[in-house]
Amino acid sequence: MRRYSTLNIILAGYNIDYEILKEIMSSGADSNILKGSRAPTPETISAAYARISRDPMPAPELRKKARREVEKARMSNRNIVFGMGHSSIAEHAVFNIDVLGVSRLLVEEIEKFRLCSYTEKSQRYVLLKDDFVVPEEIRPAGLKGSFIETVKEQNRLYHELYSSLKPYVYEKNREMASDPANHRTLDGWAKEDARYIISLSTETQLGMTLNARNLELMLRRCAAHPTAEAKEYGRKLHQATRDVAPSLVKYMEATEFDLMTRHSLRKKTDELIEKRCGKSDFGELSRSVCAKRSAAGGRTDRTDIENNNVDLIYATPDADDKIAASLIHSSSSIPLEKCMTLVSSMEKTEKEEIIKTAFLYMKPHDSALREFENADLLFELTVSASCFAQLKRHRMATINCQDYDPSLGVTMPPAVSEVGMEGRFRDIISRTEETYDRLKKAAPDAAAYILTNAHRKRVAMKVSARELYHIARLRLDGHAQWDIRETAGRMLRLSKEAMPLTLMSAAG
Repeated sequence: MRRYSTLNIILAGYNIDYEILKEIMSSGADSNILKGSRAPTPETISAAYARISRDPMPAPELRKKARREVEKARMSNRNIVFGMGHSSIAEHAVFNIDVLGVSRLLVEEIEKFRLCSYTEKSQRYVLLKDDFVVPEEIRPAGLKGSFIETVKEQNRLYHELYSSLKPYVYEKNREMASDPANHRTLDGWAKEDARYIISLSTETQLGMTLNARNLELMLRRCAAHPTAEAKEYGRKLHQATRDVAPSLVKYMEATEFDLMTRHSLRKKTDELIEKRCGKSDFGELSRSVCAKRSAAGGRTDRTDIENNNVDLIYATPDADDKIAASLIHSSSSIPLEKCMTLVSSMEKTEKEEIIKTAFLYMKPHDSALREFENADLLFELTVSASCFAQLKRHRMATINCQDYDPSLGVTMPPAVSEVGMEGRFRDIISRTEETYDRLKKAAPDAAAYILTNAHRKRVAMKVSARELYHIARLRLDGHAQWDIRETAGRMLRLSKEAMPLTLMSAAG
């Protein structure tokens, strides 16, 4: 078993001026270009592009000047990015990072940053070993032994489930199994259901690409995060990148805004709920949830809890008219207000024709037109950790989450019952929640590490109609995992009721 200290951040690469690359390739590794003040850095590209707005010199000449005067380029960057506030200049410097030995729980924090790119080790395709993170917070609480034993029990059942699910999947899909080319897919189906019992402390790795502006923001947010793992990740990320582009990353410490805002919001929310307890549905709901959990001795009462709840909270009013008007506006010289007036007088079939035309030549690799971003949908989803791991990858959305909450129950793959292992699954869930309750009292910031991929949380997710087309195409496809396919299907069905013309072509 690996330990928490294996968290490792490795700088895999960064962008440098192509002229430097050519000089290196022509001169060899011993070239002076690799040494001293002329060492390759993405800062020269940022400095050159920063000057484009005020210097008539062609961009290649600006880059050449920056390469000759690296220290002047760095001074220029500091002045423009931090003195004048033009932070976008830092976006021209890009880093590739290996992230190793982090928990699945921390990955959720890392991937909150929407303008970065991530490729993560998949629990659908990789048979997991028993590596997991032991959070530092539980050591002083004296719960390390209980934590480790619970995770080991989860992992033992994971391997048992996989051993039972694999032959079941092959038997259920005999025609596919007859072709060895499909075996990897079938193995993946067994793994993706077995993973529901493993914890959020499970180790993983990912490749990450981000620019210097987002790097700085990530460092600040990690410094303010309550868990020791996130703080350690931030420190090691800074160590791996600090010497490459020092002029573009300056503010790495947690600000008062980062440290206090979420804490203050939680405190104020608690005050408001307590004040109105007994006077609104919120108080009744809070008491009923606590009562269910208490009556079960701290264990989950799963009655009346659906697998995944999907509620459409808000949809843009008259969305079909707005989308049709937007398409007419960008295809004519008519002001948008008059486009709206025109659409309001049109027959439904005429609106349908204009929207259909927007999809007439679409192929699988094409995105819906940007006009479809003018209609929004806000959902509240109650999803498993496994489902959320896929949902969070849709970063052209606004995603706000509550903490994982055992009172919301668990999502159990139907195949687990079908292979006769529901009892074992529920037993481990109960043991997990007993450990969670102890952690919640002694080390609340680390309690979620012990919860499984089956446990749920509530997510508020706002998407445009354009992004919902992308979600539908990817997540309703036959290759999509069943949990997120069900969630995406419910999202789309509700959305089509609200804007039937806008979403008439949305499908897997």
